[in-house]
Amino acid sequence: MKRLAVGPITTPEYIEWWGKKINNNISGPSQGDSQSTRKHPQVVPSESEIIKHDFKRKNSGLENKIEQMKEETMNLRLDIDVQKLETKKLRKWKNKAE
Repeated sequence: MKRLAVGPITTPEYIEWWGKKINNNISGPSQGDSQSTRKHPQVVPSESEIIKHDFKRKNSGLENKIEQMKEETMNLRLDIDVQKLETKKLRKWKNKAE
């Protein structure tokens, strides 16, 4: 039986890819695809913008709670009015019965 000793085989495509390799297996842009991988500067909000956004979010939540409490208060007032009317009717009925 014949044996053939072969070393690592590298194709020209692999050599080209290896030459373009950047930062831990991230390939660089090819000539035809350079527009899609163009770097865009990332906007980092300032501390005051972060605080402002957080304030608006909390404020919105509190406004919603205030509206809910106003509705609940109105419903409770209506319930009180109904109770007063029922009490009045019962007193009138009781007075008529006596």
